[in-house]
Parts: sequence; structure tokens; C-alpha cells
Amino acid sequence: MTATTEGTVSANGVEFAYFSAGQPGSPLALCLHGFPDSAHGWRLQLPALADAGFHAVAPFQRGYAPTAVPSDGLYQTGALATDANALHEALGGAADAVILGHDWGASGTHGAAVLAPERWSKVVTMAVPPGPAMAMAFVTNLAQVQRSWYMFFFQHGLADLVVPANDLAFIDMLWSQWSPGYDAAEDVANVKAALRDPANLAAALGYYRAALGDGSKSPELDAAQAATQGWATQPHLYLHGRNDGCIGADVAEAAAAMAPPNITVEFVDDAGHFLHLEQPSVVNARILEFLA
Repeated sequence: MTATTEGTVSANGVEFAYFSAGQPGSPLALCLHGFPDSAHGWRLQLPALADAGFHAVAPFQRGYAPTAVPSDGLYQTGALATDANALHEALGGAADAVILGHDWGASGTHGAAVLAPERWSKVVTMAVPPGPAMAMAFVTNLAQVQRSWYMFFFQHGLADLVVPANDLAFIDMLWSQWSPGYDAAEDVANVKAALRDPANLAAALGYYRAALGDGSKSPELDAAQAATQGWATQPHLYLHGRNDGCIGADVAEAAAAMAPPNITVEFVDDAGHFLHLEQPSVVNARILEFLA
């Protein structure tokens, strides 16, 4: 199995730290993580992608240590989309590059693929459905509103005290609720290392405050922001854990009913929100089959 290495790269005004596997110059496979996660969350996919002939790269998203806290203070998903396209450029990506995203990384991936279809030949996302289904669920699906309670809690200043308390025990709780039965000890330790500094934790909460609250937004990112809820035109595989405790399978089913024919929505049994860690052999096999 191909070894994973570490590196840094500047893109979109941010110094990104990343893990990579495979040879630079091979087709780029950019892997974007979400919350509460880190680039370590792709550790079971990077070697598999490299063995399949890709230069697989998983950056720590803006604000997640050791990536820099961005000077512009922007954490909206449109910024993640433009980061992804800038990383494509900085890492020497070509038209054969592919992009993969989980959770917030899925939202950024959707936006990047819609904004610059010439950069990404195929798209894989997980755990946050493409299109408007998620936004619609906040209005029409009370069960999902209940599952998303944490997003509303993060709008309150009380979250700045509660989330870091007891060595970020809040993060342990989310993993146990979102992926029930999965032993997340290694993953949670990696997340805490990325968010333990108050500046990094403020950045992670900033993603939610930009999405639902008064977090900073740039009018220059209006098109990128709209793209994050658009439909990619490339071949697109979307995977959702059947037991996801964060975003219900019903939301993914609603997305499947709306999706254009280039988008394939599939469910992974015996998996929750972090399906790529819970069922790596199943998820990797499906991703590689799709990318081939």
C-alpha cells in the first residue's frame, strides 16, 4: 500500500497543510473533509486512490490546524469551493482531476465542480446531499431540524464555552450520535488536535455562523455560494450512510428524487455519518469502481 506523506501549499491566500499519497503528475484526487473531522479522516482512502494511479491529496480545511486561520475570516461554503479550485491550480491538477468531499467538504466539492467543470472530470461526495435538498429539509422536515440542533446552538455565544469544555467532550458526543457503534477514539483525537487552539475552534464554528447566522460573507463569493447548492454536470457519485445520525437518509432520498441523471445516489448499510471510516472497504471499492 502506498505510503502517505505530508506537505504544505499556498492557495487562495491560505497556507494549507495536507496529506498526500501517490506521484505528483498523476491525475489529482482532491479529498475535502468536514466537521468535526480533519484531513486524517481520509487516511483509509488516500493509499487506495494512490494505488489506483491518482495523486491523492487531503488538505486540512481553512482554519483547521495545521492549515492557517485565513486572514479574510471567511468560512462560507463558497470559500471552500474557491479553495478547492485554487488547490487544483496549485497542485498541478489537469482536466483529468477528480474531487471528493465529505460533510462541509461535500458542500465545497459541489460548488467547485459547478464553478469549474473543466477542472474536475468526476465528483464523489458523501454525507451532505447535492442540490437544494438540505436547505429544503430545514423548512419541511422537522426530524432533520431536530437532528441539526447543533447548527442552531453554534449560533449562540454559549457554544464558545460549551464546545471546548472538558477537553472538547462535545466532539466525542457528536461522533457517538452521528456514527453510533463506531469506535472513533483515533478520529476524535485527531480532530481535537486540529481544533484545540481557540482560534481554530472559532474557525470551525465560523462555518456554521456563516451558513445560518451573522458570520462574515463576501459578495465576491455570491456565485460560488450559489454553486454549492447547484447540480454538477460531471459524472457524480453520492454516498450516504443508512444510519447517519446527523443527516437522515430521508434527506438523501429527497435529493435522489430531484437529481439529474448524471448523479447516482447510493446508500451504505451499517454506516453512519462517517461512512468512509466505518465501512472503508465498501466505500473504497465503490469509489474506485466509479472513478475507473
